[in-house]
Amino acid sequence: MIAQNEKERAPRNRTMELTEQDVEIYRRRVIYSENDLEDCRNRIICGDTFKLLSKFPEKQFDLMFADPPYNLTKNFGENLFRQTSLDNYEIWLDSWLKETVRLLKPTASIYICGDWRSSSAIQRIGLKYFTLRNRITWEREKGRGALKNWKNAAEDLWFFTVSDDYVFNLESVKAKRKVLAPYTENGKPKDWEKSDGGNYRLTAPSNLWTDLTVPFWSMPENTAHPTQKPEKLLAKIILASTNETDFILDPFSGSGTTAVVAKKLNRDFVGIEADENYCLLAEKRLQLAENDKTIQGFSDGIFWERNSLKFVSRKGAKSAKKD
Repeated sequence: MIAQNEKERAPRNRTMELTEQDVEIYRRRVIYSENDLEDCRNRIICGDTFKLLSKFPEKQFDLMFADPPYNLTKNFGENLFRQTSLDNYEIWLDSWLKETVRLLKPTASIYICGDWRSSSAIQRIGLKYFTLRNRITWEREKGRGALKNWKNAAEDLWFFTVSDDYVFNLESVKAKRKVLAPYTENGKPKDWEKSDGGNYRLTAPSNLWTDLTVPFWSMPENTAHPTQKPEKLLAKIILASTNETDFILDPFSGSGTTAVVAKKLNRDFVGIEADENYCLLAEKRLQLAENDKTIQGFSDGIFWERNSLKFVSRKGAKSAKKD
């Protein structure tokens, strides 16, 4: 694999790339051999998920987040996934999902990503091995239009558990939303708080997420991976379904979003990815996360509505100038 070419690009384009020096440095950190899995905690493994899952010890993971290829023909770096029939896609899903069952603790949770084509298959195969808890639908904010169909702007997250005894930290994932018509009781705010930036209230999270921004070229977390998930999405899942130092498995690690967010939130992880370029990008992101723990849309333990944190920051800056 060769480093990405240094191309002239827009000044605000912050998409992460690899230099030749990066390649040399991060290759030393990636695990390439299935014989080195004894020391795989907090590591990225470059290899075939289908071969590697059978090598892990039993009952060690507290959470699995899986973002497998959807049933679409798409290039993932040097690997091509070809669209197939729904029946064949279900067989493919089953072939790796069944291998994860023995790896999960009895208290573990499982989240699997899908789009409208693949969701029904994920539900059916997931139910063979786990208990279904919910389907989360999240708005991608951007999507391609179609002449004879609705614009595809949403994806699903299927939430399963191994048993009825599982972690769900409700208080850790409450959202802060702006109150347009605040309700008072005896002249005092009820279920909301007043601040210089506006009126806000904490709300319990629903299974419809409309506060996410898909990484794009001006965001520092953006990479060239075609299906990269927002760090904020992983933060919600990890905070809800794990505690600090819990162990997270991502069998389709891509450019390392799960690993990066796990590191930022003090969880342990292992990521498996077949494409070396994405493994190296993940390692670069992990190094940056040593000093930068920020997650867009998540601040001071609170998830903010899309763009509202920016609004609050502006209001706060204006107030400071007046003072």
